[in-house]
Formats: sequence, structure tokens, C-alpha cells
Amino acid sequence: MLTPKYPPPDTAPTAPAPASAPAVDRTPAATTPAPVTPAPNRPTIQLTPGTALALVGGGTAVVLVVGAVLVSMLLAVAITGVSVAVCAVVLRSLVQDLHKHR
Repeated sequence: MLTPKYPPPDTAPTAPAPASAPAVDRTPAATTPAPVTPAPNRPTIQLTPGTALALVGGGTAVVLVVGAVLVSMLLAVAITGVSVAVCAVVLRSLVQDLHKHR
């Protein structure tokens, strides 16, 4: 199940070497372009049920971790906001008490 699957080896036929080279005229009109070898095809990705299950599990784990981090950051901001509001109310009441006693 977890063994890698290798693509089959390239089975393109190779051109046989010529037995004897014939005399070639070296004028510019008689030159022939070199044969172009095609690039090997890239192997396609095979999704097996085990691979798909691993991708889904990994994606779920990432979403859960990112969600937990974002929720904890939101909670930290909310707690900080509430504590600043409480401090502001306490300071306001202290300032009002100072003004009343003068």
C-alpha cells in the first residue's frame, strides 16, 4: 500500500548507427538539420485510495490547527479588550471621586 509506484522505463526505439558513412557534399544547401528527439512524457500523478485518505487527513489537520490558532488569538483580543474597558471604568470612577472631594 505504501510502496512507491515507478513509471515504466522509456521504451522508445533507438535509431541504429549507419554501417558506413556515405560521402556528403558540405555545401550549405546540402546540409540537413539534426533529428529532434521528442521530450519524454511526464508521468501522471496516480491517486490511490490511501493517498487520497492521507491528503484529506492532512488537510483536515491543517484546518483544525489554523482554526484553533485563530480562535485563541480572537479570544486573547477579546479578553484584552474587556480588561482595558474595566480599567477605564475604574479610572473614571477614581477621577470622579477626586473631583467630588475638592
